Amino acid sequence: MSYERIYQLVEVITGKLVAYRREFHRYAESGWTEFRTASLVARRLANLGYEVYAGCDVIAASAQMGVPSPEVLERHWQRAKQEGGDPGYLDVMKGGFTGVVGILNQGNGPTIGLRFDMDALDLQESHADDHRPVQEGFVSIHEGVSHSCGHDGHTAIGLGVAEVLIALREQLNGTVKLIFQPAEEGVRGAKSMVEAGVVDDIDTMVGLHLYSGWPVGDLTGGSGGYLATQKFDATFTGLPAHAAGAPQAGKNALLAAATAVLNLYAIPRHRQGATRINVGRLIAGTGRNVICPEARLAIETRGATTELNDYMYEAAVRVLKAAAQMYGCTLEIKAMGSAQSANSDPILAARVEHIAQKIGGFSIRPPEGGGGSEDYTYMMRHVQQRGGQATNLGLGADLGGWGHHTAEFDFDERALSLGVKLLAAVVLDTIGAGE
Repeated sequence: MSYERIYQLVEVITGKLVAYRREFHRYAESGWTEFRTASLVARRLANLGYEVYAGCDVIAASAQMGVPSPEVLERHWQRAKQEGGDPGYLDVMKGGFTGVVGILNQGNGPTIGLRFDMDALDLQESHADDHRPVQEGFVSIHEGVSHSCGHDGHTAIGLGVAEVLIALREQLNGTVKLIFQPAEEGVRGAKSMVEAGVVDDIDTMVGLHLYSGWPVGDLTGGSGGYLATQKFDATFTGLPAHAAGAPQAGKNALLAAATAVLNLYAIPRHRQGATRINVGRLIAGTGRNVICPEARLAIETRGATTELNDYMYEAAVRVLKAAAQMYGCTLEIKAMGSAQSANSDPILAARVEHIAQKIGGFSIRPPEGGGGSEDYTYMMRHVQQRGGQATNLGLGADLGGWGHHTAEFDFDERALSLGVKLLAAVVLDTIGAGE
């Protein structure tokens, strides 16, 4: 199969890809508040001719995790409205329903899904003079929020692929689903799209992540080894009392939380694989002479498999309940995010790498197990469990600078056109009608 037409189409839109990336970077929005980003994605897909679904049609409210308060959501929605979000789509996204799916139906062939995450991090971007986004005028204008993981690039690649596939639509026999996911950071968003049925009919599922630590064009066709994880908050509620005058009248939530922390780290590890637990934050107390009435823990568990993570989480819940009972406190546990373990299908990964080698400009590297988590695993496993194949690509985009989740993060924008070429070629290879 010749990919010459893809090269020509991508060459025409290379400048547009960079412009998209920089626009999303400048107007960075964190999870469940991507109102401007998602509404503009939806509008651009609709203008290209895609069948577009957004809001509650692609997000199951019952499966959302770590959603900001209604007040925060409303403030960000109003900001997006003022900053040029699309009015037609902003309305359906109100309340934090910031997912978008674009569908291109070209016959009765199989369905391929491509996933692109859109959210930024709650992290202040560097304003140093030598930071390229500062020098070239696209540094984030939103205080405390920045695209420090490359999702602005993923979204730009998704729009580029959308434009290329429209031009190639007569060569397709099947359906393309472009899935623009909110709230990947904190592993909060993918499960809600799976629960909404977005990937139920997908036969082949492909994701992509840019990596600043890899040279431009380095490619892994199938990342794997993602740790399953559960992110949750545990709140102990006790009873305040004067610490000297009536200590017997109080119920000490701080002691319950402290007891829990020590015993959470004492959970036995499992012989079947790696497990992790971390208490990242403990907030408690009102005053030096007051029995603490409330304490909140921010906790995560991880496991090399979903089953190992379940083991850690269930043990953690037992510890938390026992600590609450010891000190006469009540306990509330609130899910804040989760991801499953998953591995890419080796046959699909090898096919992607073969396509990349035919395109040129890529260097194949072996997959790396980084010990992190990724909520795209919900989509991967759902497709795999229904008989399909799924993979997650890693694409190098290094500028020789800082790593992910840092204030100085940036990536080489030459990777944008490489990503579009590769994904468009994978789609053509998967549901192409032939030449």
